[in-house]
Amino acid sequence: MRIGVPKEIKTHEYRVGLTPFAVREYVAHGHEVMIEKGAGTGIGASDAEYQRAGARIVDSAAEIFATAEMIVKVKEPQAAEWAQLREGQILFTYLHLAPDPGQANGLLESGVTAVAYETVTDDRGALPLLAPMSEVAGRLSIEAAGDALKRHSGGRGLLLGGVPGVRPARVVVLGGGVVGTHAARMAVGLGAEVTVIDRFIPRLRELDELFGGRVRTRVSTIDAVESEIADADAVIGAVLIAGASAPRLVTRAMLSLMKPGAVVVDVAIDQGGCFETSHATTHADPTYVVDNIVHYCVANMPGAVPLTSSFALNNATLPYGLALADGGVEAIRRNPGLAAGLNLHRGTVFNQAVGASLNLPWKRPDALAA
Repeated sequence: MRIGVPKEIKTHEYRVGLTPFAVREYVAHGHEVMIEKGAGTGIGASDAEYQRAGARIVDSAAEIFATAEMIVKVKEPQAAEWAQLREGQILFTYLHLAPDPGQANGLLESGVTAVAYETVTDDRGALPLLAPMSEVAGRLSIEAAGDALKRHSGGRGLLLGGVPGVRPARVVVLGGGVVGTHAARMAVGLGAEVTVIDRFIPRLRELDELFGGRVRTRVSTIDAVESEIADADAVIGAVLIAGASAPRLVTRAMLSLMKPGAVVVDVAIDQGGCFETSHATTHADPTYVVDNIVHYCVANMPGAVPLTSSFALNNATLPYGLALADGGVEAIRRNPGLAAGLNLHRGTVFNQAVGASLNLPWKRPDALAA
């Protein structure tokens, strides 16, 4: 199969769909790999390095979209990109379609077969291609909160870990999954007081054991959220419903309960955000203030550390990408994990959560036509 990797064009997105080590694996499987000139610059991978791995360097993304049978990216295609996709192509990338009807409609019109990293599952039902970027984003969320809490950023002027004789910041993490666990790990490591709120008591038991009592845990209720954010200096939104829009756990009215200069970091912004007042921002302009609360809502947080992120992502995506390249659409029929990742095919939605979020009809992956 002819695999194409265009350079990412989202604002301050420096990751790359395939690293040189991944290219070597695709080539070893007998596939042709095309890399857009300069696509690896953000991770320090030169065109010459990609050529040594067996890739062919092409001058433009247009050539890749016109000739590749499978497009491998990191972030969702932008409008200029989805207009170049076509029926018969496979698109393998993060999509986050639920809060993005414009992209969804564009991809549906193209007829492309779109497999989303964020809904691919493993044999345990976990999300192996979302996990590495969730780990990165969870850790970065605490760095972002620490920066936003500084007075020149509009925050309270509070050091996350405090100093001897001065209390540390209080951090509340909404969601105890991968993002929440790594956010809590970083916050605890810096010396902050940390509370994790989650719906599932078994997960709270696991976190209590993992952190040895250094993290407070609470079951998610409206009362729990309100009382905890009222006392918080930073709130991390780390909730996820695979493929669907994130639930809005914090309303605008709740912001009035918070301390002026407190910070919210919405890691769920890719799926629409879990704060009512959230809207996507960029690394170039990451924060804004609503009702005296600083909001950090960057939609591609791991793009800030592209070297770490690209290698972590490729480690996870490689076996699934190779399966797609080796088997094409037939691989989706054979592999339940890839079937879970199938969001769109020939103008039809094939993911229930995506269809429900966009109010579109959908089919089960086992209805995929030959």
